[in-house]
Amino acid sequence: MMTTYLIREMPEGDRPRERLKERGAAALLDAELIAILLRTGMKGTSAVQLAQQLLREFRSLDELARAPMEAIAKVKGVGQTKAIQLKAAFELARRLSGGPRDKQKIISSPQDAAACLREEMRTLDREEFHVLLLNTKNGLIKHAPVSRGSLNASIVEPREVFKDAIAASAASMILVHNHPSGDPTPSAEDIAVTKRLVKAGELLNISVLDHIILGHRADSRGQDFASLKELGLM
Repeated sequence: MMTTYLIREMPEGDRPRERLKERGAAALLDAELIAILLRTGMKGTSAVQLAQQLLREFRSLDELARAPMEAIAKVKGVGQTKAIQLKAAFELARRLSGGPRDKQKIISSPQDAAACLREEMRTLDREEFHVLLLNTKNGLIKHAPVSRGSLNASIVEPREVFKDAIAASAASMILVHNHPSGDPTPSAEDIAVTKRLVKAGELLNISVLDHIILGHRADSRGQDFASLKELGLM
């Protein structure tokens, strides 16, 4: 029968904080890094074991990062405080992944557009609809969130989509939304919304250049996004 140790009962060299101090963060396993954020476990279960339980429950670190805070908090031994700590850490990681933002980005391809919001939207558990606002040289003026939908659909109103574009005097825009299921294949609704917004843009003299749908990478498809422009659907 395997003996269960709390962190304080582990040999000092095996404790996550001590290992990080001695070997650096890169030497630690996912569960050990999570354990440092959790700080404590529960009776009979160390923080490392609780972290391992979280990874089993949500199947991967990526799925854990995308899980709603409420779902994480429901795991026995976690609770709201630890769930908040984890969500804060994942959000900081997401922001850091964006890199420096002082140089204006040029959006010249669907790949460029997907890269702008990939990390920000990768962990969302709801559909969100955003726009990338561009100047006459396809330089990114700003990115603006438009709506946050349910599990399966975004609520998109043309007046909300173009509000920030008009205020920023944007010459064009790219629509971006995510599919939490991971499959970026455009739905009939996605296609219909895109065509409606293209027409609205023509009236306002703001070109809708593309609609990017972000999903997740999979062996069955070459990329983690779909471009309606590339697919000939707009």
